[in-house]
Amino acid sequence: MRTNKLLWYAAGAVALATVFAFTYGRVGNTLPDTVMAQSTLIRTEGNFAYRDLNKNGQLDVYEDSRQPMEDRVQDLLKKMTLEEKAGMMFYSPVRVNADGSIEDKPAKDFLASISPVGITQIDKNHITHFNLFGVPAPDTLAMWYNSIQKYEEKTRLGIPLTIASDPRNQGSAGIFAMSAKTFSMWPDPLGLAAVGDDKLTEQFADISRQEYLAVGIRQGLHPQVDLATEPRWPRISGTFGEDAALSSRMATAYIKGYQGEKLDKNSVAMMTKHFPGGGPQKNGLDPHFDFQKGEVYPGNNFNYHLIPFEAAFKAGTAAIMPYYGVPMGQPGVPEVGFSYNKAIITELLRKKYHYDGVVCTDWGLVTDSKLGTINFPARAWGVENLSKEERVLKIIDAGVDQLGGENLPDVIVKLVKDGKLSEKRIDESITRLLRLKFQLGLFDNPFVDVKKAAAIVGSAEFMKAGMDAQRRSITLLKNDNHVLPLAPNKLKIYIKNINPKIAAQYGTIVTDPKQADIAIIRLQTPNYPIPEAKGNFIAGMFHWGDLDFKGQALQDILDLEKTVPTVVDIYIDRPAVVPEISKNAKALLVNFGSNDTALLDVVFGKYKPGGHLPIELPSSMEAVRNQKEDMPYDSKDPLYKFGAGLSY
Repeated sequence: MRTNKLLWYAAGAVALATVFAFTYGRVGNTLPDTVMAQSTLIRTEGNFAYRDLNKNGQLDVYEDSRQPMEDRVQDLLKKMTLEEKAGMMFYSPVRVNADGSIEDKPAKDFLASISPVGITQIDKNHITHFNLFGVPAPDTLAMWYNSIQKYEEKTRLGIPLTIASDPRNQGSAGIFAMSAKTFSMWPDPLGLAAVGDDKLTEQFADISRQEYLAVGIRQGLHPQVDLATEPRWPRISGTFGEDAALSSRMATAYIKGYQGEKLDKNSVAMMTKHFPGGGPQKNGLDPHFDFQKGEVYPGNNFNYHLIPFEAAFKAGTAAIMPYYGVPMGQPGVPEVGFSYNKAIITELLRKKYHYDGVVCTDWGLVTDSKLGTINFPARAWGVENLSKEERVLKIIDAGVDQLGGENLPDVIVKLVKDGKLSEKRIDESITRLLRLKFQLGLFDNPFVDVKKAAAIVGSAEFMKAGMDAQRRSITLLKNDNHVLPLAPNKLKIYIKNINPKIAAQYGTIVTDPKQADIAIIRLQTPNYPIPEAKGNFIAGMFHWGDLDFKGQALQDILDLEKTVPTVVDIYIDRPAVVPEISKNAKALLVNFGSNDTALLDVVFGKYKPGGHLPIELPSSMEAVRNQKEDMPYDSKDPLYKFGAGLSY
């Protein structure tokens, strides 16, 4: 009996000592509070605390944060089955329930309906990379994130999840960026380029990084460093414009702000896109769709589009995403999509640039998608006749590590078992993918502090910084007789496309332009339906076609300008063609995602406009049609040149 009591007291003393060690930092490498609160796998060996990820009761090399990273990678790689490796090679969309739960529930919106819940994909396909679409409030998202990471702890090896997102901090979010909602709201990347201040771009990225980290987003599917040399292309708002030098500076600051000097537990990894440059699209159409598959280089300017990527490599971008398009007419380069293209991925990216980071395809290259009644074909351009298995094999053989928006690990397993793909080749990609997870510190602490999430995301300080950037990016192109800035609270104002409650803070709002002293109107670069997109609601969400105002829409603007002195502001998601509007306006401004308050603060002199055009505004559609898709500053006699911008 005495012996049993002694053993009981000894066990109690050890337990108490462990508690004190965790509490007062005496255990070597004390785990963070978030891990202590969330993980069910905490163990100790001597005075060292760790997560027993494979539940074997002993400290493995990959679980030991004191070990060299490459040793941890190789230890885990040896333990993984072929099926687990195959699952890691896919970036799958994931549904986040509105209440933060992880169980399967009926989808409440379109984005959710096309994304399965994470636990199904974890159990069935060993998926460890997910990208978010629509999300709930920050604290709810953080709760979901912790729950799904805890669910992942139950898997055989406990490999943590990597959660990714498209941009979430653009107030004018369109199809290529997620709505900012509670995240701080900034101008588009094109607006950051309009300011042209490296420090501002780095500040933006650093603030967004903190918001991402608060809710568990550890990889950004951005920046988009394509050069906007074809003004009709629908994806220009996500770029830094048409100038390679400016885009390179912005990309460098952007990556630094998210990743830091090196990747670590405080970083959000960047997936820079779209290698080797998605800007030179024939007639401005986009290779998301089968009516436009080729990128063209009539100016023989292929290498110009590589310059921003060279800056991204130097900045240490964690990953690269190639685009869908087919390089046309390039010597020695097959005319197949970039991710299928060994000359682009292995010869150019891997060998010439010595890039050894992760390469992930753009979304949906292998299988067709069913979106409602619309069949969205796989973007398998140039290899349409290949089978699903042959497409996957060609992508991996090209040098790609990961397939975005697909969920086909069984295909990779079959290719290996059939002897068509070596497991050694798979291990090359898994090594890169594991290395990134270790660099981000996910194996040691994949959890977040739910209580802090709502306080960090969209904080007053971050919102103010975003608003200041919105104001700074507004670009003044014309100011006849110094009509701007206007005198606040002294004018009768006619407005169009502006919130009356906001405008009423600056003057008396009237509904008849004939009674107004001044008109202030907000416009957007036009877009027009194209025959190729007819019947495809996804294509209908893109902004296509001509860039000029036409018919009655143009006449209404000109009539207003002739009735009352008019200040015109245009949201530039593509370069607008506005010679008549500009001629008749008293003042012309352009914005790149600035709200009504930001605009009116500039118009009424609270802030001075500071932007300069990162793209030129052509003088006519004829000039647009005659320019070369791959050349910057290439339209004849532009209305406003690259770099144009006035101030007060």
